[in-house]
Amino acid sequence: MTSITVASGRPGEQGLRSAASRLSRRRNLGTAAVSLPFFAYVAAFLILPTGIVVVGAFLSPTQAFTLDNFKRLTEANTLASFGTSIAVSLISALIGACVGGLAAYALVLGAKPEGLIRRIIVALSSVLAQFGGVMLAFAFIATIGINGIVTMMLQQFLHFTVNPNWLSSLSGLITVYCYFQIPLMIITFLPAVDSIRPQWREACESLGANTWQYWIRIACPILLPRFISALLLLFANSFSAYATAAALFSQRSIIVPLMIQGAIRNEMDPGQQGFAQVLAFAMIVVVAVVMMLSHLLEKRFARWQ
Repeated sequence: MTSITVASGRPGEQGLRSAASRLSRRRNLGTAAVSLPFFAYVAAFLILPTGIVVVGAFLSPTQAFTLDNFKRLTEANTLASFGTSIAVSLISALIGACVGGLAAYALVLGAKPEGLIRRIIVALSSVLAQFGGVMLAFAFIATIGINGIVTMMLQQFLHFTVNPNWLSSLSGLITVYCYFQIPLMIITFLPAVDSIRPQWREACESLGANTWQYWIRIACPILLPRFISALLLLFANSFSAYATAAALFSQRSIIVPLMIQGAIRNEMDPGQQGFAQVLAFAMIVVVAVVMMLSHLLEKRFARWQ
């Protein structure tokens, strides 16, 4: 009797397994269909342009394989542009990370998680983090440029004259970059600050630890990987910025993106096209290294979740 029951149950089990297998395949096909537009977008606007740049860096004007395009990477002008780009990116990233990190911490301490003030600041930060390019350059020119509103008011009421070339200097460019670096740091670093539980500090105080010991032993080991990861993100964001600098420095190629622009627009020397792709390839390498370091730090930070 038992054997008959087991035998009669096997076809039912096989049917259930077959139905579950068909349902799993349908779900996988549905997931693939939904993800297809995203992968198509990534392939068209990220993978394909990157491949064109990498291949073009090794091609001569006659479309033959060559390494001559890389020779100009060691020229003084090219090295100076890379040095300036790295310096501007690093300084603006450090300022944005420090100021934005303190602002995120103050926001967690002084505003309720679901309060109106926090929602407004997060919304503004999300918008300002994407506010760049020609619009940002024009906003600064119209405000503190040669004939800007603030410039004219300072000259009229306080008899103070703003340096007309300040916006076209490295310090001016760093200041403009900080305008979108600080909001980006706030929205990036805010979840990390939220992960710090007040109970941890209360437990430390109950065990006799002071504020310094709490930050050194508990808070900093948790926040430091995420802070460095956000700092690397800000560096990559500034290093790859183009339109804002192009609007402020119309005639000078002091950073790598502007040097790429000058090489592409050079109609007198066809070999400049290959050099522009070499510069872009070098920038891709730098950003890839920075993003890889950020990913490794994110994995380490995930252990504390």
